[in-house]
Amino acid sequence: MHVINPATEEVLADLAEDSPESVAQKFRLLKEAQPAWAALPLPERVDRLHFFSGLLAKQAEPLAALLTSEVGKPLQQARNEIAGARTRIQWLTGNAEKYLSDEWMTDAQGLQERIRYEPLGVICNISAWNYPYLVGVNVFVPALLAGNAVLYKPSEFATLTGLEIQKLLQAAGIPGPLFQVAVGGPNVGELLLDLPFDGYFFTGSYKTGHYIYQKCASKMVPCQCELGGKDPLYVAEDVADIRQVAAATADGAFYNNGQSCCAVERIYVHEKVYDQYVEAFKNEVASWKVGSPTEEGVYIGPLTRKEGLALLERQVQDAIQKGATVLTGGHRAGGKGYFFAPTVLINVHHGMEVMQEESFGPVIGIMKVKSDEEAIERMQDTAYGLTASVYSSSGHRAESILQQLDTGTGYWNCCDRVSPALPWSGRRHSGFGSTLSHAGLRAFSRPKAYHLKSF
Repeated sequence: MHVINPATEEVLADLAEDSPESVAQKFRLLKEAQPAWAALPLPERVDRLHFFSGLLAKQAEPLAALLTSEVGKPLQQARNEIAGARTRIQWLTGNAEKYLSDEWMTDAQGLQERIRYEPLGVICNISAWNYPYLVGVNVFVPALLAGNAVLYKPSEFATLTGLEIQKLLQAAGIPGPLFQVAVGGPNVGELLLDLPFDGYFFTGSYKTGHYIYQKCASKMVPCQCELGGKDPLYVAEDVADIRQVAAATADGAFYNNGQSCCAVERIYVHEKVYDQYVEAFKNEVASWKVGSPTEEGVYIGPLTRKEGLALLERQVQDAIQKGATVLTGGHRAGGKGYFFAPTVLINVHHGMEVMQEESFGPVIGIMKVKSDEEAIERMQDTAYGLTASVYSSSGHRAESILQQLDTGTGYWNCCDRVSPALPWSGRRHSGFGSTLSHAGLRAFSRPKAYHLKSF
């Protein structure tokens, strides 16, 4: 398997993919190692994951450089990702004992009722390439805290990072057999679906998640899918500072080159502030530095996957043919690497692919609306249900709008953010289940009820 630098198209490494035999052997090692890890007192598991976080801090610069070379995100954004992963680990380790320890429900008149949170066993974590650290720690950290063994399959576009994670976990005291990495592309992922794991946790596209869910249904084990989005954002006419809002929402649309499941993918603006907003948005995008992700100050680097270029070109051409206007960008950047110019489209409508299908790149459509009611109607017009954002000076107005939208997350005067204290979940084509928060910790356990009666 070739690991390619998306900024230069040079081969970074050649890795041997796993075979059916090697994957089966890794599963056996996990199965054998898991009981001893589950028997380890929870505070000791917490200490080792906390130590892992410290190792991420100590090696942040070389880890960020490797991440940038592999997925193409600007170096500062790679640093930000590692720092964000540490924030999540801090919350998870800091709250693990609170939410994973035995819970006494009744203790009176000779009757005790208790809930014990037992590990699932051996879980399969098929992860994503856009945020290998953030998406990864959402799953394997709470899984390990809960007493599980983990077969971690990083995306084939982030495998070097996945192997570094394995090394650091072992250095932090996680037994070698307990965390195994599967190396390879979709064919290796297919092998994992045939093994008797006690739970499957996938992050990626709706198409692949739908396939995995169907394939695992007969196993009768947990299968949690964190999938994509076509996340809408509405700018009301009562916003206080239109330039500030334009800058914040442009960042929400284009950070990490728009390669985020919760990136803003379509924007609706009240007609009274539409022209001001579009002008400020365009100016903000024009101010960004585009280029090699290793150069300081670069905001837009290459796409991670070459295939993404053709998808964005198709969406832009479809929009143009149906009447859209390109304010900026709309094409590949010249030279080597998978670069696509940040693209802003106006005069868009919902008959265009760019307003219906996930872009997962630096392309955004901005649409004028006449009222909150029209904005709600447009925002609801999607098969996805991950996040939605409202910018308004009125919190009551914003919450009233967000309550009418079938999404896992609602934002008022912010967007494209994740908090470890809150559940991260989707609805409909954006998936199901939760990571982060107490719900994410307990997702990797099975509650057992104890009815204890004395005579």
